[in-house]
Amino acid sequence: MYCPSCGQASLARTDDKAFRCEHCQFIYFHNTASAILAVICFEDEILVAERGREPCKGMLDFPGGFVDYDESLEQALYRELQEELGFQPSEVHYIGSAPNTYVYRDIEYKTCDAFYHITLENKPTMQANDDVAAIRWVKRDDIVPINFAFDSARSALRLLGIE
Repeated sequence: MYCPSCGQASLARTDDKAFRCEHCQFIYFHNTASAILAVICFEDEILVAERGREPCKGMLDFPGGFVDYDESLEQALYRELQEELGFQPSEVHYIGSAPNTYVYRDIEYKTCDAFYHITLENKPTMQANDDVAAIRWVKRDDIVPINFAFDSARSALRLLGIE
């Protein structure tokens, strides 16, 4: 790997998250990425999304995605919900977070995923967009956690008492 400081092909891994340049001693930290997801509920139903892209194309997930530079968790949540569903909630509640592993093109990324809960009084019109292939409402009792693509989504379900 090439050093971002001196350009030499001399980066060597020193531990799980750091690389040191053997030429100039620069240390590159491969830090955790932040991501968000939304568990949207109406009465006894939960909105689930089918992933439209790899990784885990075709598996279930919750709407959400990565936090962009210079963006708060809440800004990312509202942006992702607009991009993926064409939806803007009036109120959201933070419920927790969990570590996750996201493998994309054979590269393993470690993430910290923040979960938000949204309770609706009415079902708004939503449409699957961006990297969501389809959306559907599933009865809370019919949710099968193993059908979700990522451990973090299963963690969010546990926090809501769905196992």
